[in-house]
Amino acid sequence: MGPIESLPRNEAGIAAVLPLIRQRLGDRLATGEAVRAQHAQTTTWLVQQPPDAVAWPETTAEVAGIVALCAEHRVPVIAYGTGTSLEGHVNAPAGGICLDLMRMDRIREVHAEDLDCTVEPGVTRSRLNAHLRDRGLFFPIDPGADASLGGMAATRASGTNAVRYGTMRENVLGLEVVLADGRVIRTGGRARKSAAGYDLTRLFVGSEGTLGVITGITLRLHGIPEATAVATCAFPSLGAACDTVIATIQSGIPVARIELLDPVAIGAVNAHARLGLAVMPTLFLEFHGSPSGVAEQAAAFGEIAADLGGTDFAHASRPEDRGRLWKARHEFYWAGLALRPGARGLSTDVCVPISRLADCVTIAAERAAAEGFLAPIVGHVGDGNFHVMLLVDPADAAEAARAGAYVDWLADLAIGMGGTCTGEHGIGQGKRGYLAAEAGEAVSVMAALKAALDPLGILNPGKVLPP
Repeated sequence: MGPIESLPRNEAGIAAVLPLIRQRLGDRLATGEAVRAQHAQTTTWLVQQPPDAVAWPETTAEVAGIVALCAEHRVPVIAYGTGTSLEGHVNAPAGGICLDLMRMDRIREVHAEDLDCTVEPGVTRSRLNAHLRDRGLFFPIDPGADASLGGMAATRASGTNAVRYGTMRENVLGLEVVLADGRVIRTGGRARKSAAGYDLTRLFVGSEGTLGVITGITLRLHGIPEATAVATCAFPSLGAACDTVIATIQSGIPVARIELLDPVAIGAVNAHARLGLAVMPTLFLEFHGSPSGVAEQAAAFGEIAADLGGTDFAHASRPEDRGRLWKARHEFYWAGLALRPGARGLSTDVCVPISRLADCVTIAAERAAAEGFLAPIVGHVGDGNFHVMLLVDPADAAEAARAGAYVDWLADLAIGMGGTCTGEHGIGQGKRGYLAAEAGEAVSVMAALKAALDPLGILNPGKVLPP
């Protein structure tokens, strides 16, 4: 984890392009200090690098026009959704124009019979699900924050439902993308499979705004389950909890969500949400299906958990109980910060093959404790992904350096176990240093793709690849 550097600025180009964009957008272009700082603000530890201006386009044509102007004057363009990313994705290290896409918030089409829809990038997942509810449908990807769907596609978001429904990679059928020269292309489509040409949809999903600006997304939908139940179960150790996860997945129980909270995290959410759970490693689960199917899933899990030392197994199906439990889990970041008032949360994630999960989580927790960190751990452990949140005094340079060294060590540990330095946070600025160790020579192929699609380097510069 290296320092976050600034990049050379094109002062003449920025000065030239601002009045041209203002002619098109009027008061939908802002250059005030407060709004620029807001658009570099994320829930992360990284230093903020504000853009020179923030633009609010409302159509794909406006996005294309702004990008074309920026290409002509070699000015950076940074796409922005809700600003909930964690690795500096919306920073502007070379200045430039931030494209706030939240006014592009139309749900263009819903095809209930085909289980798909097309939306603009500013639609949030909660708004889409509210729109779909009366049709008996929902979009399952739930990263916790009420993120925009454009941002979720750009960062290949995941979340609590990934163990059953997959990530954005599996649930994006097609895209509308503005390229670095202002051209608009469409990738994929509504068909559930295609063998026609390169899979450009998967190329742009997870590209973090470095290859194009997403202005439309066609998504796979699912039917709302007939019945849903939640459960909690405490364990004597992190290893026992992780072994239960492994056994549950290997047994074929179609669990929809399975989340791990370590004792520090349980203490935090107990205080924040008044849950009253035992302060032990704990799994939060959710089961989907018919009423009898949900009951069978819960019972089967309960047997596995009991064999591995699980206690206090409890499950409930009332919507208010489900909502309370998952609200507490989704607010973990704020609950964690309250454990050390004044501290910053340095949140990092890794993902390993599920067979290595118990080892990786246990070693990570032991190392954090040995280093003297207050570091709650949570994880979407059904797919081997977990997060460590180091609570660090921002005024203590030595502590911050030790935290950075821990993040480096954890990334190396996960990669050495056949895993990845990030399961869902993405690379952005914060994790660029680990990409070569994980991807090897493939990084040069990524660089070639970037050079081909963005030869001037104006799209979200300084992210994913070394500048």
